[in-house]
Amino acid sequence: MNRVLLVFGTRPEIIKLAPVYHAMKRRAPWETLVCTTAQHRDMLDEMMTFFKVPGDYDLNVMTPGQDLFDVTTKVLLGMRGVLAAVKPDMLIVQGDTTTVMAASLAAFYLGIPTGHVEAGLRTGDMRNPFPEELNRYITDAVSALHFAPTETARDALIRSGIGPEGIHVTGNTIIDALLFTLRKVNDEPFAALDLSAIEKVALLTTHRRESFGEPLRNTLRAVRALAARYPQLHFVFPAHPNPNVRQAIAECLDEAERVHVLPPQPYPEFVKLMRDCDIVLSDSGGVQEEAPTIGKPVLVLRDTTERPEGIAAGTARLVGTDPQRIESEVARLLDDEQAYAAMAAAATPYGDGHAAGRIVDIIADTQA
Repeated sequence: MNRVLLVFGTRPEIIKLAPVYHAMKRRAPWETLVCTTAQHRDMLDEMMTFFKVPGDYDLNVMTPGQDLFDVTTKVLLGMRGVLAAVKPDMLIVQGDTTTVMAASLAAFYLGIPTGHVEAGLRTGDMRNPFPEELNRYITDAVSALHFAPTETARDALIRSGIGPEGIHVTGNTIIDALLFTLRKVNDEPFAALDLSAIEKVALLTTHRRESFGEPLRNTLRAVRALAARYPQLHFVFPAHPNPNVRQAIAECLDEAERVHVLPPQPYPEFVKLMRDCDIVLSDSGGVQEEAPTIGKPVLVLRDTTERPEGIAAGTARLVGTDPQRIESEVARLLDDEQAYAAMAAAATPYGDGHAAGRIVDIIADTQA
């Protein structure tokens, strides 16, 4: 029996690996095991319950005040023991986190092949996003199989020296997870806030490390100005618990009208919010893929993106964190119906909801 170990530590990883897990479980004779590092314990446990993914091994690396040194060493040393015990035929990781980088490095040290889901994403700037861009390079360098979501990602892998024989374009598994969740929530309303009487809703998410400080404060100043300028517009901000985010909110959004700061939302609720909003402002990678799939224009609060396909397709637009640029781009979508329709109707380039099945077929072929 072939044995596969999936590793994840954050909410986005479980969202994108859950479809792979279930596709694996449906395909005998695979034995599919799961190891979590639990970088974000509360959000991760919630997602594992929703997607019905059990945890066979738990490194539980999260401690207050830890930094990248702590996470890297804990995951690397923890995975040594797990991999030695499980002896998997393949390790499967997803994305760009420190968990992904350290786990794939541990597998490389032990001669265990790694399959990298969502391989080949690049901005070309090693410090932006930090440390995710470096994590991607390292993970891709030590992986045997590269599951690229798009042709653009495939081309980036080849440019970085990865042999084309190990690269497979599959689509992105987040679309699989999103479509599953939309079916499950059906037409249930968003629970945390009554959106039915609000004319225009803008969903805001911002939490990336490189946004901390003045870039984040500039974004929130623009949000406050836009809410004051457009009485029909409400911002809904599920805010990350990071102290840098919370401090910026306290400084810039105190008593701001029509700006609803909420706790982080369970994934099903977040999907409902994307479904029911009109515009998305985000520095998240996953949101750049999810929102266009359900026809929502995305203004990307970053200067670079490792997902240029959305920009090229017209579903997303880079706006950075300059307050005037953010204000003008939101105003354009609110005031110009044709501009809004052009972004909302653009075809998503990120997949058809069958990426996980393709990934499992490829792994089966390589292990046959």
